[in-house]
Amino acid sequence: MNIDFESLYVSHYGRVYGLCRRLLGRPSQAEDAAQEVFMRAYKALDRYDQHQPFANWVLGIASRYCIDLLRRRSREAKLFDDHAEVEEYVDEVSETAAARPTTLESLVADEQGAQVKAAIGSLPDNYRVPLVLAYYNEWSYDEIATHLGVTRNHVGVLLLRAKRALRRVLDESGQEPRT
Repeated sequence: MNIDFESLYVSHYGRVYGLCRRLLGRPSQAEDAAQEVFMRAYKALDRYDQHQPFANWVLGIASRYCIDLLRRRSREAKLFDDHAEVEEYVDEVSETAAARPTTLESLVADEQGAQVKAAIGSLPDNYRVPLVLAYYNEWSYDEIATHLGVTRNHVGVLLLRAKRALRRVLDESGQEPRT
């Protein structure tokens, strides 16, 4: 198999980083995650089907890796429940909202502006992740269900609750959500 991995890395890094940033909510973790994703992709290159788009394959790796990190973060938070981490997370979410726009952020900026981005960043992981996968990564309910290890119906419920939570946050901030 003769693949120019360097050019694939250069052309797909931005999208992988953007997905990691949206899923993890922390720019510093997103950079590390994107690097790890490409290391994993390189090691698994012999399993890549060249008849399929590379972007879909590497974004799948990124999604699974970030979801694993979020699960680990959730377990650790339950064990340690450190208030300092919460304050650090809030600071990093603010940095995320101010960072350069991705495809999803551009669409959101056209629609609602910075308050919507901040509101999405403030959602709990179990709501933010399916929302990002559905609207940033444009995954179907079935794809999200497979990656999260839940049923298709549960994905629908999570997305409904995420949208309600988003509306609630926007209502509290005085931003008029579009229905």
